[in-house]
Amino acid sequence: MVQGLRSQLKLANLLRSLSLPRSVFYYQSQRSLLPDPYAEVKEKIQAIFHEHKGRYGYRRITATLRRTGMELNHKTVQRLMKSLGLKSKVRPKRYRSYRGDVGRIADNLLCRSFKVNLPNEKWVTGVTEFNIKGQKVYLSPVIDLFNQEVIAFQVKKSAHLPLVTDMLQEAISTLKKGETPILHSDQGWQYQQKQTRHILKKHGLPQSMSRKGNCLDNAVAENFFALLKTEMFHGEVFENADDLIQEIEEYIDYYNTKRIKMRLNGLTPVEYRNQALLAD
Repeated sequence: MVQGLRSQLKLANLLRSLSLPRSVFYYQSQRSLLPDPYAEVKEKIQAIFHEHKGRYGYRRITATLRRTGMELNHKTVQRLMKSLGLKSKVRPKRYRSYRGDVGRIADNLLCRSFKVNLPNEKWVTGVTEFNIKGQKVYLSPVIDLFNQEVIAFQVKKSAHLPLVTDMLQEAISTLKKGETPILHSDQGWQYQQKQTRHILKKHGLPQSMSRKGNCLDNAVAENFFALLKTEMFHGEVFENADDLIQEIEEYIDYYNTKRIKMRLNGLTPVEYRNQALLAD
């Protein structure tokens, strides 16, 4: 500001009107001539931020920088992001598939015990809804609580039963002999149906359901839906339902193979699973 007005006013008058000591002015002027010590870091922060489409906050960006050998404090990264005007996307309203008791309600076997030691011990699932230009799109994934990886999913323009049964068949096909994970869901009508229960019973998978109206019983699935909608749906423009479906499919691949998780020691879900299998 002072530099911009120097051609019009005397420096002494400018500094007096701003109550700025001459020594401070010259110190700041000299500093502005020095190269920015964080120039390279800022470039990398911007590259990471835009590569992940604004989905990474300062914690994940810090972890990603550390993976490249740049040891930075998370507060420094947070400050630099603020100076660059970079702010990660932030969360939304849930689709409810509950239609009352239309079949059989299973007991809550999971009981909010979300920690597991091995892959394919406990799975969670749910259905979420998207509205694109008046057309509905539904996503149904199976998530492994071991690493929060999406094991299988179906995305369709209808919430009819095959949305869930096709997903289950796909997920079960990935299991090794003897693996029989608990499958936990809310009390959505699809999970109460005889066909769904038959698939689970046939393959020996115990069925578990949240208590009515208690979304925290299925917190991992709910958090995944909120994350997905924040990072790839809200604020984005889609041509039609097919365009959205393609983006959902691409996001799930990104989520499994590229998006690091702090609770997985800065690894992606697939990296974490592979690491566990190698150590086994």
